[in-house]
Order: sequence, then C-alpha cells, then structure tokens
Amino acid sequence: MKEWSLEMSDGVVVYAYSRQPEGTPIGHIHILHGMEEHSGRYETVADFFIEQGYIVTGHDHRGHGRTAEMNGKRGHIADENGFNRMVEDSYEVISFMKAEYPTRKFILLGHSMGSFIARRFIQLYGYLVDLVVLSATGDDGGVARYAGQAIGHVMGRKIGYAQPNKLLDALVFGSFNRGIKQPSTKFDWLSKNNTLVFTYISDEYCGFVPTTQFFLDLFSGLGLIHETKEIARTPKRLPILLFGGTEDPVGNNGKALWKVAKQYDKAKIEDVTVLLFEGGRHELLGDSTRKEVIQAVLEWIEKR
Repeated sequence: MKEWSLEMSDGVVVYAYSRQPEGTPIGHIHILHGMEEHSGRYETVADFFIEQGYIVTGHDHRGHGRTAEMNGKRGHIADENGFNRMVEDSYEVISFMKAEYPTRKFILLGHSMGSFIARRFIQLYGYLVDLVVLSATGDDGGVARYAGQAIGHVMGRKIGYAQPNKLLDALVFGSFNRGIKQPSTKFDWLSKNNTLVFTYISDEYCGFVPTTQFFLDLFSGLGLIHETKEIARTPKRLPILLFGGTEDPVGNNGKALWKVAKQYDKAKIEDVTVLLFEGGRHELLGDSTRKEVIQAVLEWIEKR
C-alpha cells in the first residue's frame, strides 16, 4: 500500500492511499467512506477487488480519520460550505489518482455519507466516472431535515458552530435501533455481525459526535443532491448501482433506494440497478453477507 498526504487547493492536507494488484490492472475503484468512520475500514473490500485485478484507492474526508488527525479537526468539516468542500476534495484526490494510475475503467464506490458525496460528484464530474456504486444511500430527509437545520442554527448561535452537538447526533441516529429487539449497543443498526459492531465501537476514529456545522453541511448537501435540476446534470449513460439492506434505517429499509432510483429514471438515466439484500442492515460490505454482496457488485461491474 502506498500512502499519500495530498494538499488540497485551500491548503488542507488530506490522507489518501492506493493499492495495486499484481500484473496489469483491469480497472480502478475509488472508495468514499461514510460518516463517523474512515477509509481504513474498507481493507477487506479492497482486498477482494485487488484480487480481481483492480487498483483500489481511497481517502479520509475532512473531519475524519487521519485527515482530521493531520488537521486537528475531528468531527468538523469546515467553518462553512463543508459538503461541497468534501466533494471538491474527492475531485482533487481522484484527479491525482487517475493521473497516477491511468486505466480504461474507473468506478466510484460511495457508502452512506460517501454515497451522498458520490451523487454530487457525478452531478458535477460525471465525465470522469465509468460506473458508480452507491451503498446504503438515503433520501433527502424531508421535514426532519428542515427541522434539523432549524435546530442546528439555533444551537450554533448558542453553543458555537464548531462544537460537538450531542442533541443533533441523537436526533439523527437515536431512532436507528428501534427496529432491533434487545440491542446490545447503540450501534447495532450497523450490522448483525457483532464483531463488526464492537470493532467500530473500539475504533478511535469511529462513532465521534460531529459539530453543529458538520450536521448543517450534511443537511444542506442532502437538499442539494435531491434537487431535480441537479439530478438532471448526471450523465444519462452513466450506469448506476444502488444496493442496501431491507433493515437499514438510513435507506428507510430499502424504500429510499427505490425513491432515488425513480429520481434517476425521471432524469432519463439509462442504466439504473437496485439490489436489496433481505435482512441486511447498514454495513453490508462488512456484514456476514459480505461475500455475497461484493460478488454481486463485481458481477454488476463486469457486465458493464
């Protein structure tokens, strides 16, 4: 593995990595991780695709993982316009990686918050992507998102926008365990794999409480990517795969995936596929069904 410290256009340093297969690569997969986690959690996924002949790259978003460690701002993306800044970071990192590792096929894989970033990325820079895979994505949140924005602005003025916001954290994630009988931890909604859940809890880079501004950035980003005119900017011939579990609260138990797919259909995107895995929770890429899920994703990629 090769590790990089890449300086972005605004001076912030972003941690990134690259891993290569033996021989000539058949493609390049860049992974965008989710909220309150980091790129290192995708090592097993990377191993699988590397064995299949793909270069795998990724990076830690602002406020996350080793990027936050280098910049000293865990849980805080930026003082303003943070969602767009994560999208621009992704553009700058991916542009660098594509220049380092030119291949005939580039796949963007985004999980959860990373899928939101990926959806904005293909609205702006879809010409750079051959295939996009969206794991555990969600819808715009509707009334709950507007309420969160209102609360965030009130609390930001009261406690400061750069302070961790336990109330918003509880409002966003607090209901996610409701469908689980006798949960052992507040993170059981992530997976039925207890090892994965406890590994997440013990990981110093995971499960932190984001700042008020972080939540406001996320809410504004969710609103933006669901605007009809922005969805219409997605290249019509870009194949899109959405996959998730029927017990994932982020994807509203699968309903949100169909909602997003219908939005792409209305925008006349030609090739949109939805894969739902029965009984799967949020982190299908690390669950006990991981091999089945990754194999299905690989088959979808290779058919295109």
